[in-house]
Amino acid sequence: MQLVRKTSYLWEIPQEGGMRVPGRIFANDRMIEDIRRDQSFTQVINVAHLPGIVGFSWAMPDIHIGYGFPIGGVAATSFDEGGVISPGGVGYDINCGVRLFTSKLRIEDVRKRIDHLMRGLFRSIPCGPSPHDTGFGTLSPKELRHVLEKGASYVVESGMGTETDLEFCEERGTMDGADPDAVSERAIDRGRHQLGSLGSGNHFVEIGYVNRVFDPEIAKVFGMEEGQVTVMIHCGSRGFGHQVCADYLKTMSSRVDEFRFDLPDRQLAAAPLDSDIGRSYLGAMTASANYAWANRQTLMILAERAIADALGAPVEKLGFRLIYDVCHNIAKIEEHTLAGKRTKVCVHRKGATRALPPGDERIPARFRSVGQPVLVPGSMGTASYLLVGSASGEDHPFYSSCHGAGRVWSRTAALKKGHGRALTEELKNRGVTVLAKDRRTLAEEMPDAYKNVSEVVDVLQDARITAKVIEIKPVGVIKG
Repeated sequence: MQLVRKTSYLWEIPQEGGMRVPGRIFANDRMIEDIRRDQSFTQVINVAHLPGIVGFSWAMPDIHIGYGFPIGGVAATSFDEGGVISPGGVGYDINCGVRLFTSKLRIEDVRKRIDHLMRGLFRSIPCGPSPHDTGFGTLSPKELRHVLEKGASYVVESGMGTETDLEFCEERGTMDGADPDAVSERAIDRGRHQLGSLGSGNHFVEIGYVNRVFDPEIAKVFGMEEGQVTVMIHCGSRGFGHQVCADYLKTMSSRVDEFRFDLPDRQLAAAPLDSDIGRSYLGAMTASANYAWANRQTLMILAERAIADALGAPVEKLGFRLIYDVCHNIAKIEEHTLAGKRTKVCVHRKGATRALPPGDERIPARFRSVGQPVLVPGSMGTASYLLVGSASGEDHPFYSSCHGAGRVWSRTAALKKGHGRALTEELKNRGVTVLAKDRRTLAEEMPDAYKNVSEVVDVLQDARITAKVIEIKPVGVIKG
């Protein structure tokens, strides 16, 4: 397939065959060669076949192979003219996302006590694939329904957090349109037992510090400075969202002949936005997104309490403050300008983060002048980044950014390459204390298994999609 260079950091796959739009990939010269050899390149082309797709089939520099859509893929379909919704464009971990909060602590306050502090966090935050003793206990069906409808608001109303926390969440921690009745009994059962738990895989709670400030003026707006201790949480909707995705993929796949879509990959199973199953999936996906925001809100409060307890100080004295909470596995109904016309679309962001520009009213008032915060986590031993959205005009990926480094090894390959390595000791030598429930997780998620997150971030900075504000270095991580 031909690949046309548009700019130093943007490549286009021309529209051919059944493609309804061209594909576009953000990458530098070195990255694009690796991407072309990866199956994710073909997935960018496949997504361009979706009915009702508009603009381009986009890929972020952290692109790697996923289910149907590539991870790092962005695509929008027309809301009014035959557009579809595809669970593969959202992912199994619906509203997997990142939350960053800061404190009055300085790195010198915690560096010598980091081992003790991380053991306290590890005891307090349920980790692993199926924890039974969660941060919120077992929910009744009625309580879970409230979670699905209210999201993070339900947790705040229950005494864990404040209204200010909601202000600094994407969608204020609650998307409208949740439909708990569109969720299976199996999903309900899984969701009742997992609110307030971290899970496994690439999910983590990380204590770090501001290592570098790229833009002092914007950092001042965020109230952040070098040496300040931060906490980052990366997780999603747990087994609840996974079950919702699995249920609707099965149902949509069974109706593929009815919809008569000509798609090159059955994993791109989709339904018209105006169909019964399309509306039901949107309602169930939204409920899952709200569950994830409630989960991260709960985990934040558990982490604050654990840190305060480990340091022997009242929570209030440590000055915890939420910077922002973003999601990167979601589909949203939004308006965007296409060919000079405001158009209503359904934007799929799979392994991609919304990155609104300065002035957008959906950004909290405190940050509106500088752009939406974008959180890009690293992988245990590497840096993470706080960016802001900076795109302008129409030629952008629906105001979207990368969501992380992106894998270069599959989990199976990482396990093989990590066999026999003392990864905990390796990370300790790099200044990072890591605690995990399963040693397999450390091998699957070791830094070598990922792209260079700094390089990924630099591509979007140079493409003027986002702007770097702060680099955060980890000193302690817990994983499932």
